[in-house]
Parts: sequence; structure tokens; C-alpha cells
Amino acid sequence: MISGDPGVLDSASNAGKRMEWYREMLGEVDILLCRGNIFSFIDKFLMALGMTWQKKYTAITAQDIEHAFLAWLLSRLRGVPWQMQIHTDIFSPYFAEQSFKNRIRILLAKFLLSRADGVRVVSERIKSSLTACGISHVAITVLPIFVDAEYIRLYTIKTDLHKKYPERFIILMASRITKEKNIAMAVEVIKEVTTHPRDPLLLIVGEGAEAAHLARLTKGLALERNVRFEPFTDDLISYFKTCDLFLLASNYEGCGMTLIEASLAGAKIISTDVGIASEILPPENIIPVGDKLALSAKIFNALEGNISPALEPKIQTKEEYLRLYKESLEICLKK
Repeated sequence: MISGDPGVLDSASNAGKRMEWYREMLGEVDILLCRGNIFSFIDKFLMALGMTWQKKYTAITAQDIEHAFLAWLLSRLRGVPWQMQIHTDIFSPYFAEQSFKNRIRILLAKFLLSRADGVRVVSERIKSSLTACGISHVAITVLPIFVDAEYIRLYTIKTDLHKKYPERFIILMASRITKEKNIAMAVEVIKEVTTHPRDPLLLIVGEGAEAAHLARLTKGLALERNVRFEPFTDDLISYFKTCDLFLLASNYEGCGMTLIEASLAGAKIISTDVGIASEILPPENIIPVGDKLALSAKIFNALEGNISPALEPKIQTKEEYLRLYKESLEICLKK
């Protein structure tokens, strides 16, 4: 497995726990952590090449597009079947608009998808976008990242947001603080509802490159009382369970795991039309990407108590998830 997520090597993280499950099921899984600049990727590729000379591998799987490129090279050189995983909606127009690098990634992804032995995606939305782009020669497995539904439902609240921020209507956003999450739109919209009697508070939980920009925006709009920032917390489920509204304003998502987690925790949710939003939310809780007027109207409705609950998400058991994961790899061997 080629990954850029340091969590896969941390046995205490969710990603690390999944790696242990894979080892128990498959017998052996070697992980190559590949991050950094092009020189780091070259170094890791040479390391992976050495690994494939020392041991005969049954399959190679890789997440991100750059890692998939390494997997394809290894497959060509060593004759090992490979699987391309796609965890982001790369064919969303907003993905291409974000940067020149993303436009290069799209071209590379199209090249790789036509050569993969199998493809795993994390939502029906991504599968549909691949099919629309003519990727139909290879089997596409839809398998979201595993979420432990029972753990979330039975989780004991450790932090009550209404005790922490009494007498406020708490709108929670929790994610990496990056440009594609479009948190700035939510900050701007909060300016329009600050006078509502329910006293709304936008609580932004997370860390990332856009944090400083959002802090400046908040100050520039004089919203220090209505917008608060908190660092990432391991107790996020408590936040889902005690907020009044969970908000996702992303320009694009692969799946949107926080939507699943928030719905399992019983939160009311408003989301842009990304990831699995259309699979777990009623249409009236979904807005077009980047539509500030629609978001303002939805938040006002929520403040008035007019918001529908999320639908019950379809969640696999651990056993079902692992079976589907194994089957997705076996598809590569049959090609």
C-alpha cells in the first residue's frame, strides 16, 4: 500500500487500526508512506522498487493520484496488479478551478484510470463522475471509509457545547481549514444573522492553511463574538451531539465523513451538494456549491427551528466493510 497519510503507521489512529484489520484479513500488508516534494517521491519509488525485488506482492493499492502514478510504474516494471483509490471528487469543476496543480492531477488521473486493474471510490458521486468521463472498462468499487456507527451512537458526551457556550445557537464546522472547505462563505453569512434572538455562534474546529485568513476575515467583519475557533479535538463526537446545527460548505468532497458521523450523532445538518450529501440528507437541507444566498436562507430557517433531520445512513459492519475491501482487491487479480 502506498499512502500519504501518517496515520496509517499510528496504531492508535483510525487509519492505523484499519491497517491492522487488513493484516489480520490478508495475512500481510506492507505500507510505504510517501509524502513531501518530488525528491522524496523519487526516493520512495526507489525504496518501493527494492521492496518488490525482495518480495513477490499480490497487489499494489494507492490512494492519491501521485501515489497511483508510483503504483502504475511499479506495476509496469514488476508485473503486479494495482488498484487506484480515489477519495476526492477530482472531476468536480471546483477541483479543477482551485489550482493549476489540480488541473495537472486531473490529466494524470485520466491517464492512470485507463490503465488501472481496479478502482475503488468512496462515494456514488465519484463513481458517476468517472462513468461520465468514459471510465467504464474497469470495475469500480464504491466503498466509503469505515465508520463505527455503534461507537458513535453509544458515545458518552464529554464536552457539552451548550455548557461551554451557554444560551447560543451553535453552528459547528469541523474539518481541515483549507480553501476547498469554503469556510469563509459561512463566516460571511453569519454576519447576516447576528441579530437573530437565538444568538448564533459559528464554531470552527480544526487546523489548516486557511486559519489565519479566516481569523483576519472574522476580525474585519467584527464577528469576534459570533465566530470562534478551536483546534482539532479527539472529542468531536461530543461536539456533533451537542451542537444545534452541523454545517458543511465545501466546494467538493470525496465522501464527507463528517456528514456520516454528524448524522449518526443525531445532529441537524446543512450541506452543499458534495460527497454523500444527497445520500443522507433530504433535498431541503442541501444547497448548491458556493450559493451564499441559499446558505443564508437555510441558516435562518434553522434558527427558526425549520430544519429536517438527516436520513439514516447506510453503514457497513466491520465484517461487511472488510469483505468488500478484500473483494475490491480480488477484482484486480482477475483482470
